[in-house]
Amino acid sequence: QVQLVETGGGLVQTGASLTLSCPVSGHSVNGNALAWFRQAPGKERAFVAGISYIGQTLYGDFVKGRFTINKDNAKNTVYLQLNNLNSEDTAVYYCALRGGVIYFDATLWEHWGQGTLVTVST
Repeated sequence: QVQLVETGGGLVQTGASLTLSCPVSGHSVNGNALAWFRQAPGKERAFVAGISYIGQTLYGDFVKGRFTINKDNAKNTVYLQLNNLNSEDTAVYYCALRGGVIYFDATLWEHWGQGTLVTVST
């Protein structure tokens, strides 16, 4: 059984940084694509960042160099470093895993965590 458990969310002020973690069990991060999505109240789940099995990365247009995705194969964990946060980044952040390539479409991802809430106050 594949399990993904996001941690690291919280309440921060504008301009702050956070690191989200997502340890994976039941599947190897080495050999699968991983991604972070986010969902704000009343909005659809949006692609934030993805990393392929060979380490290539993709980011949503709104990231603009503020976020970094990486993974630790030894710890079987994917991370999302969030910098220079603003109120528009307030959302539940989810990590996801799938075999094959990265897709921006959330419906094409097979395995999901339960999410971690990031709230950015002004």
